[in-house]
Amino acid sequence: MTTTDGDTASVSIQDMSKISGLSEATLRYYEKIGLIGPVPRDESSGHRRYGGHAVERIEALGCLRATGMSVQDMRDYLCFLDGGGDNATRMRELFERNVSRIQEEIERMHVRRRYLELKAQLWSARERGDAEGENRIVPEVARAREGLR
Repeated sequence: MTTTDGDTASVSIQDMSKISGLSEATLRYYEKIGLIGPVPRDESSGHRRYGGHAVERIEALGCLRATGMSVQDMRDYLCFLDGGGDNATRMRELFERNVSRIQEEIERMHVRRRYLELKAQLWSARERGDAEGENRIVPEVARAREGLR
């Protein structure tokens, strides 16, 4: 997986993809937009070789990406990280904002799940020929549908 080039271990793009969970295309894109710095190339093959510092940063980016964090927020994170000084407040705000975003997504998922559960109950009542049960569920489905908008 790694080879030693002088004192610095390096990782291929394929291995970096496995380590980080980011696709090779995403790694190239992140390099292109400057989210990760220029990646040195193997002199003989021209293939990208990621050093230890880059591996650590890309692993962090893989984790942030897995949370659904935006590229801009990842860029801000790296900027705060590199900025030195007291960036604790800005880091906390960045992560709190993303916690809020995830919480909103969870709430929307709960609404979607409830709608699907009710639809399953509706079709189950139809399957059983339970018109009374179906009539009880229809208004709940309508209320749940409003929550989807």
